[in-house]
Amino acid sequence: MRPFRFGVALVAPGSRAEWMDKCRKAEDLGYDVVGVVDHLGRVAPVPALLLAAEATERVRLNTYVLNASFHNPVLLARDLAGLDQFTGGRLEVGIGAGYVRAEFEAAGIEWGTPGQRFDRVVRAVTELERAHEPRPPLLLGGRGDRMLTFAAEHADTIAFTGTAPGAAEGRLALAGPAALAERVDFVKRALGGRDAELNLLVHFIRITGDRRAALEVAHRLVPHLGADELGELPTVVIGSAEAAAEQLLRTRETLGVSYFTVVEEDLTRLAPVIEKLR
Repeated sequence: MRPFRFGVALVAPGSRAEWMDKCRKAEDLGYDVVGVVDHLGRVAPVPALLLAAEATERVRLNTYVLNASFHNPVLLARDLAGLDQFTGGRLEVGIGAGYVRAEFEAAGIEWGTPGQRFDRVVRAVTELERAHEPRPPLLLGGRGDRMLTFAAEHADTIAFTGTAPGAAEGRLALAGPAALAERVDFVKRALGGRDAELNLLVHFIRITGDRRAALEVAHRLVPHLGADELGELPTVVIGSAEAAAEQLLRTRETLGVSYFTVVEEDLTRLAPVIEKLR
């Protein structure tokens, strides 16, 4: 069973000092990975990770995840090779197909079919593997059979968003436990015995003694699931630090997920759980 890893996906741009302080804070809180998202209006991934490397000493640095449609695959491979070099080999590359149609339209990029967006991921990975030997560790993920099969063939880390089909185009809809377990089982079969790390995005975390109140808050954010249903999801972590740690241990035991990522607003919320699991 793999040891735990914990990552945070940072999203908010700011001043140089603010950004460096935030990265140092993540390292000090025990995170293993500091990542950046790739969305319009958010922090620019490549310069942000270069500055994160300057601010930190230990953490790995990742893109969680680059939208393959936003980047020329040849130039992207060049930039990532340089970023890996200048971060001292700490880079981990996450690449995805993109899911917010409005961002494509704002950038003047064709939305295309799911197959076309998948093909852009394949081209990006192909160029990365060609331009950089050995390439940085690669994270791929998604929900569909085609993407997860490709991830099982190429990725060091396979990421599950834990979302349901209603999450398309930026709407949050969380998959139930059975649906997530089915996707994990699909990947394990596709791996065919090859070893890969499994990652899960935790969408809602509250460390609290009032579990019921926190579940009601989560229900307002994800109204298609009841509060009790939300309490059963691996992507929702609510309760005391001890209970949250036990939940992540169960998730690792039952699904094989050992790498958990939270978004920036949950940076400090996960910290006591990380401490318990060390």
